[in-house]
Amino acid sequence: MKYYHLPLIATLCLLASCTAKVPGHYTEVDKNPDIHPNYKNITIPYNIAPLNFAYTMEGESFVTELQGDEQTLVTKGKEARWDIKKWNQFIESNKGKKVKINTYAKTAEGWTKYRTMTWTIAEEPIDPYISYRIIAPSYVTYEELSIRQRNLANFDESIIYNNMLQSTDEDGQCINCHSYKNYKTDNMQFHVRQHKGGTMLVTNGEVKKINLKTDSTISAGVYPAWHPTHNLIAYSINDTGQSFHTKNSNKIEVQDLKSDLILYDIDHNEVSFIEHDTLEWEVFPAWAPDGKMLYYNSAHYEIQNHANREREIIDNYKEFHYNIYRKPFDPDTKTFGPSELVLNADSLGKSATLPRISPDGRYLLFGMAEYGCFHIWHKDADLYLIDLKTNQLRNLREINSKEVESYHSWSSNGRWILFTSRRDDGGFTRLYIAYFDKNGRTHKPFILPQKDPYFYNDYYKSYNVPEYMIEPVTITPQEFARHIEQPAQSAIFRSQSENGTK
Repeated sequence: MKYYHLPLIATLCLLASCTAKVPGHYTEVDKNPDIHPNYKNITIPYNIAPLNFAYTMEGESFVTELQGDEQTLVTKGKEARWDIKKWNQFIESNKGKKVKINTYAKTAEGWTKYRTMTWTIAEEPIDPYISYRIIAPSYVTYEELSIRQRNLANFDESIIYNNMLQSTDEDGQCINCHSYKNYKTDNMQFHVRQHKGGTMLVTNGEVKKINLKTDSTISAGVYPAWHPTHNLIAYSINDTGQSFHTKNSNKIEVQDLKSDLILYDIDHNEVSFIEHDTLEWEVFPAWAPDGKMLYYNSAHYEIQNHANREREIIDNYKEFHYNIYRKPFDPDTKTFGPSELVLNADSLGKSATLPRISPDGRYLLFGMAEYGCFHIWHKDADLYLIDLKTNQLRNLREINSKEVESYHSWSSNGRWILFTSRRDDGGFTRLYIAYFDKNGRTHKPFILPQKDPYFYNDYYKSYNVPEYMIEPVTITPQEFARHIEQPAQSAIFRSQSENGTK
């Protein structure tokens, strides 16, 4: 009998020797452990992928313990990587609670226990998917682009579309501005620029290629905003250029030589003006959740030298200060009321950009910097919030950094803010997530988790235009490519009463 059980006993002993255990004897120090990424004392959703991290301090061995009310997870090694099934069970069973992270490091002097960290597991989930564009932060390689989606409950990432399916050395192609209606992917869009250009429009799962440029408008649609209840999309249309600085710490300046706002009626394939004023530079439309108010940014600037208009705009880029406006809208008649000033950023010596309204309609999230509207290289760019109920304005210092904070979006339940930041190295934009509680307070943000704690150290691409989704895009890149090959259907311009003249 003993002979037959020996292999089993040996196997169990081997497994026991590999099982991570908390040290029995250690010295406690009142000092935080050095970990990467910085996941210390944060609030996380109960349906997020494991927050794997690595120790960046000296030690021969390391043990990490997650301690909840009724359950404990323990792992060992310089990289704390959590079994995904055990992780999911642990954080879901502790939602609405605080859990402790106990860390132990062994040196020649023995084991040391560092100051206990905490994670608060929020009661509200995060949307299961996000999408973003991956781009090299270099002008000469910017055409190597892809729009991707990520399952936030794990580390699965897939391609929505890769422009290299169509690009060649002679015929480059840019893809940008992916957007969804009500966080669902059966109604979505993204733009294809240059080679075989057009707007890829998905309505009720059907793909079409649309040319939104008409003889009466300055460009095709640029920055989109899906109407929440009707088959309408508001766009800014922009004649955009870039300036490159050698001395200015803000390396790249993206400027509009002209800009307007248009409304695209999907059912009738018609384009009409929303704002069309020669003295205003309108950009970044955003609907209120009920679809009865359109927010946008606009700068007032009067050209002095019309013969050299473009040079004047480029030379005076610091004179463009964008404010936030809104216009009432009747979805049934598709008519807009007069514009109303929401924030006079110019009076603060600032320039506002990218208004985003929380799903409950109460809060206005936006970016602000010294000048301009495209702040992805502006080191002073921060995120701000207006409580539309009290009109209180505040800098979100809890989530801002000394580097660039730019594109931002709300989760569908309004409890999680997703934004890009260059805080890690000043060069690459990474995705950060911050909890926004019921009292309107933001909490310490954390970087998008990756399976490898050192992933971002060797990933030389930037993330931009992050958007939440409640479901994945199921149309394949090859199907998008097949439609991109086809000629675009031209939109029709429909004139109407205009605000301003051109």
